[in-house]
Amino acid sequence: MESVRAVLIDIDGVLTVSWQPLPGAVEALREIRGAGLQVALVTNTTSRTRASIAGVLADAGFPVTAEDILTAPSVTAAYLAEHCPGARCALLNSGDVAEDLEGVTLVEDAPDVVIVGGAGEEFGYAELNRAFGHLQRGARLIAMHRNLYWRTAEGLQLDSGAFLVGLERAARTEAEVTGKPSAAFFEAALARLGVTADRAVMVGDDVESDVLAAQRAGITGVLVRTGKFLPETLREASGTPDHVIDSFADLPALLRGRA
Repeated sequence: MESVRAVLIDIDGVLTVSWQPLPGAVEALREIRGAGLQVALVTNTTSRTRASIAGVLADAGFPVTAEDILTAPSVTAAYLAEHCPGARCALLNSGDVAEDLEGVTLVEDAPDVVIVGGAGEEFGYAELNRAFGHLQRGARLIAMHRNLYWRTAEGLQLDSGAFLVGLERAARTEAEVTGKPSAAFFEAALARLGVTADRAVMVGDDVESDVLAAQRAGITGVLVRTGKFLPETLREASGTPDHVIDSFADLPALLRGRA
């Protein structure tokens, strides 16, 4: 593993599905840690805080802490602090992530910014129409990600990206995206680890948002055939992953082959 110093890893669909470990994932992460590689879990998950995610993963046997995790909400908070300081924000999200939105002022009425997180039952007509109204009145639209769907134990489920397209078209605006696939997200992960892009690998199940986005940032991309992976999405992708493996369990062998 001479050339690689850090591994960026998506969680949902790569390490777990519906928060249950995928076969061999715990052992593979332990092997990677044991080899002395730095690790960052980089996720667009918006239903749990970093502390909550770390607790669930640790209980499942993964050697991680909250400090290893970079979420779309935490990056969104940093983005707002830099680009919209003091803004009043309306949050449309499934799950309580207020703990990771440190410094963000959340309001119900007359927001300066509409933040779109992850989809769930909260994405009903009334909530989406209320967000549409805020945008018509001039609110800025910021999205934590553009994911169209994700995989659960029940199969593929719609995510907020499917609704975000409608909001953008209806309000004639374009969302500023803070999570994957934004370059800023990957830059934040590399800065946290203190490594350059050419010394890092990104492992994900989303060929566009995880893998090809990382490759555009200069990071080696590894696509896994688990989670939301579908053969047709790979065939129709806008580029070619550097590597495709069956699962995260195969990553240590791939990394050893790069030495």
